[in-house]
Amino acid sequence: MLFIDKYRPTTLDKLDYQKDMAQRLERMLDSSDFPHLLFYGPFGAGKKTRVSAVLRHVFGPSVDKLKVENRAIPKPGSSGTVDITTISSPHHIELTPSDVGTQDRLVVMELIKEIASSRPLEITRAMGGGPQEGEGRGRFKVVVLNEVDHLTRAAQHALRRTMERYMSTCRLILCCQSTSKLIDPLKSRCLCIRVAAPTNDEILAILNDVAHKERMVLPPRLATRIVEAGQRNLRRSLLMLEACRVAKYPLEPDQEITTPDWERFLVDTARGVVEEQSAQKLLVTRKRLYELLVNCIPPEVIFQRLANELLRKCDSELRAEVAHWAAFFEHRLQQGTKPIVHLEAFLAKFMAIYKRYSQRMTLA
Repeated sequence: MLFIDKYRPTTLDKLDYQKDMAQRLERMLDSSDFPHLLFYGPFGAGKKTRVSAVLRHVFGPSVDKLKVENRAIPKPGSSGTVDITTISSPHHIELTPSDVGTQDRLVVMELIKEIASSRPLEITRAMGGGPQEGEGRGRFKVVVLNEVDHLTRAAQHALRRTMERYMSTCRLILCCQSTSKLIDPLKSRCLCIRVAAPTNDEILAILNDVAHKERMVLPPRLATRIVEAGQRNLRRSLLMLEACRVAKYPLEPDQEITTPDWERFLVDTARGVVEEQSAQKLLVTRKRLYELLVNCIPPEVIFQRLANELLRKCDSELRAEVAHWAAFFEHRLQQGTKPIVHLEAFLAKFMAIYKRYSQRMTLA
């Protein structure tokens, strides 16, 4: 079992950081019905861990009895269907509506409405206590929606109406990276909880704790290097620690830290763009970008890592202009529906800027 699964906190009181937030959540859940919740924060900050802890606090260990299903939702006015994968327990269901692209509104309107409109079974375990029949708390289902910041506006408005209509039988827990792309009516109907990325000191303490439980000797220098390479992403740091142990044990202070293949692939892509600026090179780069996207690397992550790598490789005289166009095309990426178009447009613009600069330097 991976370290990230083996040592994942299972209850609110066992969270390794942001304990004050966990205590406030626990008090709220023990005192009354909890409202719709919105957890937001960067990758690897611990949003899903906190969602699982909340569900376990409300419903008990039965939420761990999970099953994976493929649901087919018929398209209105046609014979086709929209397929989506769900993870469910007797008390909750988890799904990612943005997986179906522009059909996310159909998923919200049909599947979530079907789940929310059905009366849940009597739940005998009251929140925060033992079996207590007859109490009203906990008599509802929970729908967990991931990546709600990728939903279309139509899907967000449909979700808002569902939240209002089925409040008595259903609660929604939303997860996203940023609330900037969510409509205000949706945010106003949720209790927004920011899950900030852990600090380097907190990640270092967790790595040392995991190493102690695994009976590993973790050199302080190696631990510090892993924390720096992890970029405040706890999941990434734990995976790096495990990769180091698999690659070489006993661990050494200066041993190589294995990075994901897709990151090395991106570095090679950026290097190729700097070395050659041509239409043929742009076509080759487009295929490389497609390969990253089909392997489920988020386009926002690709754009950010690619822009940072290009900024490191270009001259200081160009960085302001490159940063300007990176912001321009990143905004278009957020507003558009086809990431490859905006990623390629940014690279084409960079090639034009870099080639013009290279020619000017050659003539000088």
